[in-house]
Amino acid sequence: MSARRARRAKARPVWERGYRGHVYWLGKHKLGKVTLVETGRYDWEAAGRIGRSDTLDKARAAVELAVAVSDKQLPLFE
Repeated sequence: MSARRARRAKARPVWERGYRGHVYWLGKHKLGKVTLVETGRYDWEAAGRIGRSDTLDKARAAVELAVAVSDKQLPLFE
């Protein structure tokens, strides 16, 4: 029989719920966070960008998009 090689799956970021917010983690690296600031309003920050959203789903999607775009864009001044 031939030996099978185990493939390691690429690490995927996960959301972790916390007090008054959520954090987007990749291993031990914090990629972004969403915080409840007012009743029904959420502030988010990720990859050097910040914003405000009306719903948690929209804020989480904005964080995921900012992280995805930051991996593909080259830094301008580095």
